[in-house]
Formats: sequence, C-alpha cells, structure tokens
Amino acid sequence: MSYVSCVLLPQTKCKWQELLKWNGWGYNDSKFIFNKKGQAEFTGKRYRLGGMVLPTFKEWIEKTFGASLEHKTTSRASLNVNDVPPSIVNEEFLQDLRATKISYSQDAEDRVFRAHGHCLHEIFVLREGMFKRIPDIVVWPVCHEDVVKIVELACKHNLCIIPFGGGTSVSSALECPEEEKRTIVSLDTSQMNRILWIDEKNLTACVEAGIVGQDLEKQLAESGFCTGHEPDSMEFSSLGGWVATRASGMKKNIYGNIEDLVIHIKMVTPRGIVEKNCQVPRMSTGPDIHHFIMGSEGTLGVVTEVTIKIRPVPEYQKYGSVVFPNFERGVACLREVAKQRCAPASIRLVDNAQFQFGHALKPQVASIFTSFLDGLKKFYITKFKGFDPNILCVATLLFEGDREKVLQHEKQVYDIATKFGGLAAGEDNGQRGYMLTFVIAYLRDLGLDYYVIGESFETSVPWDRVLDLCRNVKERIVRECKEKGVQFAPLSTCRVTQTYDAGACVYFYFAFNYRGISDPIHVYEQIERAAREEILANGGSLSHHHGVGKLRKRWMKESISDVGLGMLRSVKEYVDPNNIFGNKNLL
Repeated sequence: MSYVSCVLLPQTKCKWQELLKWNGWGYNDSKFIFNKKGQAEFTGKRYRLGGMVLPTFKEWIEKTFGASLEHKTTSRASLNVNDVPPSIVNEEFLQDLRATKISYSQDAEDRVFRAHGHCLHEIFVLREGMFKRIPDIVVWPVCHEDVVKIVELACKHNLCIIPFGGGTSVSSALECPEEEKRTIVSLDTSQMNRILWIDEKNLTACVEAGIVGQDLEKQLAESGFCTGHEPDSMEFSSLGGWVATRASGMKKNIYGNIEDLVIHIKMVTPRGIVEKNCQVPRMSTGPDIHHFIMGSEGTLGVVTEVTIKIRPVPEYQKYGSVVFPNFERGVACLREVAKQRCAPASIRLVDNAQFQFGHALKPQVASIFTSFLDGLKKFYITKFKGFDPNILCVATLLFEGDREKVLQHEKQVYDIATKFGGLAAGEDNGQRGYMLTFVIAYLRDLGLDYYVIGESFETSVPWDRVLDLCRNVKERIVRECKEKGVQFAPLSTCRVTQTYDAGACVYFYFAFNYRGISDPIHVYEQIERAAREEILANGGSLSHHHGVGKLRKRWMKESISDVGLGMLRSVKEYVDPNNIFGNKNLL
C-alpha cells in the first residue's frame, strides 16, 4: 500500500467558509451579473465562463419570464447577528467537550452557515429573513476517534446531532426541526479530509468522509488514480454526504453510482461502531448492512471512513454532441445505446427548451471565423437538414479510456445516433454542455434578484414511461402555475441525465416570474408538490439521487410500502433509541 495524507491547517474551516456565499450557491467571487451595459456576464476566474459576456442571455430571460432589469429585488448584503436565535448549550456538556480538545464554535455565522442546504425556500429565507431554529453549537472532529467522543457526549447529555458535510443538500435534510428543545450540535466533518491509504494492487483507497469531491479527485490524481464519481455538486459535496444520500455521478456509466464504488464503511452510532470485518468485493452474509447506511441521511449516525474503488486516470478523454430532430428521437437513441450497453462515460439529452436555455448562455465569440462556422453549422442543420430550431434537441457526450477504444466507442455511438436521425454537432458543444453543469446552479441567485424563482428536481423511470412522464410533468407545471395565479408562463424543461438497462434518470428545471404574488415560496411549493405527484402517477421514483430529507418524506410509505417503512423505523429504534440523530429525515 502507498500512503497519502493531507496536512490540516488550523484555519481550514474558516477559510473554506469565507470562500463561499452565505446566502447563495458557490464561491463568493463567482456569479452571474448584468453589467453597466445591461449584458449578462459571469464573474471570477474559477470557471471557463469566467469574465465572458453572454450577449443573448438578457433577451432570453426577458422573453422567457417577462422579467425586466428595471424590476430588481435586493437581498441582505450580510448576516445580522441580532436576527440569529441564541445558542442554548448545556454548560456541563461544554466542560466535557473542552476536555476533548475538539474545536467548536457558538458563533452566529458558523451556526447559520450549517443550518441549511440549498433548497429554494432555504435560500429565500436567508435573503429575506431567518430560520426559527438553527444549531446551537458547531463541532469540528478531525478523525474517527473524535466523532466517537462527540457521539458519546451527546448520549450522555441527551443532545441532538445533525451531521454536516458539504451543505449541498436539496431535500431540507439540514434544516433543524423547529420543535427540537435539546441542544442541537452540527457535527461538521470538513476537517476529516484525508486519504488514509491507497492500495494500488486492489485499486482501493480508504478516505475520511469529510473530503469534498474536487479535493478527493485532485489528491488521487497525484498518485495517478480517480474515483470517476462526479455529481453536479462535486466541488462542494462530501464523500460522507454521497454515502448518506445514495448519490449518483455524471460518469456513472463507467464508474458506477456510489453503491457500486463503496467497499467498506465505518459509521459511529449511539449503539457503537458499525463496520464489516473485511474489505472484500462482495459478501453473502444476510442483508447488506451497507444498504442500511447508504441513504440513511444522517438519521442513524456519522459515516467517518469509506473505502472506495479507484481507477487509473483515463489516458484519453473526448467530448461530443448530437442534434436530433426532436426529443422522441433522442430518447429512442439513448434507449438503444443502453440496450446495446455501449453508453459513454456520460450521455445526456436536453429537450428543446433546455437547448434554448443553454444557447442563451453561449459567450460572445471572439473570432469572426468561429462565428462564421457556427452560422454555417446552424444553416446546415436547420435549412439543409430541415431541423426545426424550436423542436430539435441535443445530446452531449463524454468518452473516457484508452484512446483507440474511445475512438471505436465513439463511432459505435454515432452510428446508432445516425439511425435515429441524429447529426454530429461537434466536440465544442459537448464540452460546453459539460462545463455548464457546474455554473448553472449560480443562475438561481441571479433569477432571485429579478423576481424569478427556480428549482430542479429529479426522478428515475422505466424506459417505456420516459416520454409520457416528461410530457405530463411539464404540462402539469404549466397548468398549476396558471391555476395558482402566476402571471407569466413558466420555464418547464427536462433532460435525461443517466441511462440504465431498465430505465433512465430524468431531471426537471422549473422557474417562474413571481411578481404580483404575495407568498411566492408557498406557491412554488404547491406547484412542486403537484409535479412530484405527477411523477409518481406516471411510474417515476420519489428520487433517483437527491434523497428524501424532510422535503419528500410524506411520500415514503407510498414509495416503499407500510411494511418497508416499518423496517426502517425498527432499525432507527434499535440503533438510536433516544433519537440522538434527530434531524427527522426520511421517517
């Protein structure tokens, strides 16, 4: 085995928090703005889009939502500590905690930062109000043994623990139950961020659960390896969070979902430590205890260490894209690719509304020659081939692996696409689509500045229900908006993001102009609830990878049966009889 470690600086927890927005998505220096000329641009230098002007985005947002730069809302520039609920902590617990030498804070900013995830209503509260209940204290363990001490103290003093990883939850999982009277401890795993060892023979690595995705990949790459697990939130989400929510990544076709990557988990519970006695690829020893842990969403304990599969960094990577005459043809192509089991690392199909959305985010072209070529491509597709720009859709592709095999694989996929009327649309469009994955989340903050609220949600569905579900959910959203008094037509769009033998993952975007609505969050939540009901009625799942949290738990009995829910409750009652992990997710 080779050993790789991460040096922890005392300031790490402060520095990371200071880099991020306190009431929005992502880095402080990265955001969409309208400049003095009224043109949209993306600030900062962290992303390829940074510093670029988006000449058509203003027109798109005005046309799509009826929004205007003249109608602007303002959010609070900074946190008013006087609005923050006071910290209520048992003095005896504090004395015991100090004796452990584990870092902690009762500072208002630290507590508010860990009181929420990134659901629309959570961000809206931060911009305009304050949560009624937040953690009373934040603790920063640096290793497994520290977590054991914290959980033991919580049991001793009857406290409530809410584990915190990267804070990217979109299921209300991190919100504190308002009725919780006990001291709430936010257990922040961010200082547990080391790769403990890499086993090059077995291609596994043991990693502390607090490491965020981008740091995990960077550190592994230094030794020539990767996990290949890339959820859209990988810059900020943690390994422990992936396990706790049964996460999925963009490149799962090659590397698998988190349940395919995990070899071993160590978790601290009020009953003690849960782990298997060996690190092997498969066991037949009754129901797999890993599947009690994965998806448990912080209700049973804290994941501290995870052994995961790793792969050599691929020698070759190639992007691609295909234009289809319509969404139906695109879905049929993805179905055939899945049937032939030849899906590239990533294959994602966007509908026409999302294609138009992506086109509006195209940066200003510096080269006249490039602009001319783009014009020729557009002419060829729309005029010569007869594709209707208001109906066509696009699939983006990413191939990885040995160069020769990638090129063979690429030909196979493009040959299938041709049978369904698809036209190759170039590497640039594929790469740009992949890059937009990481910046698109920043758009919600810009929308909120101009009375536009939006959210994404996802599901998984059998292949024979994909088209019906996509159509019916989008139509239901439009209908519900009209009935709820939304004055302007909403954006209701979808994409197929992951493919399987028996079905696919579908991701929806939904946004509307809320001018004239007195309680836009209530209206939004009613519409989202109706959309989820429509998903379930059309054979879709409650969630493919976002998890349940508190946001979707009303449908748990319907999703897994009364007996299934009882089984989960029985596990909870045995592992955590005093509800120390009392975030009220799932159950």
